[in-house]
Amino acid sequence: MYFCEKLKLYAMAQISNEISRTFNEYLLIPGLTTKECTPDRINLQTPLVKFTKGSKSEIVLNMPFVSAIMQSVSDSEMAIALARNGGVSFIYGSQSIESQAEMVRKVKEFKAGFVASRANLTPEDTLQDVLDMKEKTGFSTIAITHDGSSNGRLLGLVTSRDYRPRRDDEHKKVKEFMTPFAGLVTGKYGITLEEANNIIWDKKVNTLPIVDEKGCLKYLVFRKDYDSHKDNPNELHDEQKRLIVGAGINTRDYEERIPKLVEAGVDVLCIDSSDGFSEWQKETIEFVRKTYGDTVKIGAGNVVDTEGFNYLADAGADFIKVGIGGGSICITREQKGIGRGQATSIIEVAQARDEYFKKHGQYIPICSDGGIVQDYHMVLALAMGADFLMMGRYFARFDESPTKKLLIGGTYVKEYWGEGSNRARNWQRYDMGGNSTLKFEEGVDSYVPYAGKLKDNLEITLGKIKATMCSCGTLSIEELKNNAKITLVSSTSIIEGGAHDVIVKDNKNS
Repeated sequence: MYFCEKLKLYAMAQISNEISRTFNEYLLIPGLTTKECTPDRINLQTPLVKFTKGSKSEIVLNMPFVSAIMQSVSDSEMAIALARNGGVSFIYGSQSIESQAEMVRKVKEFKAGFVASRANLTPEDTLQDVLDMKEKTGFSTIAITHDGSSNGRLLGLVTSRDYRPRRDDEHKKVKEFMTPFAGLVTGKYGITLEEANNIIWDKKVNTLPIVDEKGCLKYLVFRKDYDSHKDNPNELHDEQKRLIVGAGINTRDYEERIPKLVEAGVDVLCIDSSDGFSEWQKETIEFVRKTYGDTVKIGAGNVVDTEGFNYLADAGADFIKVGIGGGSICITREQKGIGRGQATSIIEVAQARDEYFKKHGQYIPICSDGGIVQDYHMVLALAMGADFLMMGRYFARFDESPTKKLLIGGTYVKEYWGEGSNRARNWQRYDMGGNSTLKFEEGVDSYVPYAGKLKDNLEITLGKIKATMCSCGTLSIEELKNNAKITLVSSTSIIEGGAHDVIVKDNKNS
């Protein structure tokens, strides 16, 4: 009796009786598709950073995708490819300040058709090193520089025509079979793409190295890429026609990291954290505002409810990421019991964003981060109120991600690991203050099916999104938010939605 009376003296946690739901529990209900509602008329533009009522966002995405702040997803090559297709990459911050700033610089210095070399060796390396490099990167053209770097003094090129794997000695030095600099046709740094392509065609070469006045390699221009260098109507660039690029930061070394990233030309920052509802994020945003005013854009997160959104909105965030524990490689919910279903999170935070806009006249875009499995989930997230989507697994599958392509069990895959895994050791992302480092994993090390080039896959995904929006009778993301109809589905309804009660043919044998 005494024990029961004693319990009444203690309060209990606030309990939400709302079910935490995922995208898989919803479907879109068709709306009227008018004759004007065709895929070619769909507008996928969406704001990336906040704006006041009556004005326009300073950065508008041409498609609602950004890539995740992850070692296995977002480097300079991914950033270039995504920006050329209308989105933005946030280059991962779990690396040295200098290397991250250099990646940002490469994106800002990129010119369509001019490719930074990602396969480089020295003359003292061997044929085996060439074969290993080709296996690792998939590139058959390897630049030979004095220090093996992408910007070293160019000494030659090696292509598959320069050696015979089964007949040449694997210990043979690169300098013995490379095409030396004297035998190369090169272009001077500063040359236009049209001039470079003219040289390629006139001299009948497949690769044109671009070198500066010191003979250092700057870019490569390839004959095979000629057709792909035509105008990209969705390319996302600044007023100086440079590609837009983002970068992830943490709440520990931001005072040193941010100035270097700004100097490199970064367009937008994002605080990378599994839980953004913290004073650490507020202090980081305050540093940016005090140092740069509104000229430097910074997103924050992640949050899952109204309270978290309002806290970061009041702190001055330019956009806010939503989602905890929904990523395919994230085990935060399993390890800490922290998180919320992604659909429920987006719905509540979107309502908070709209209320904030009504009250303060300031629209702060929200980013749905995690929980996307099927392409239609992307449309659901947008219809529920997300302005754009951050994805890791989706982009990790492509040639442009920085990880290795491997052949495992007869299937090509790419490596994909979480920032909270022991492999990444990104303890700053899970920082709770004090002197603690990564004590336990909140992410896993895994593989994803290899899918090929980013552009090819994007065309399919965006085609699905546009077709779904047409079925909803909407021509823009804004119309989708306002007019889409969504229904909850039962577990049996989910089964009904796939192939059932038939024997599906094995396409491999048909």
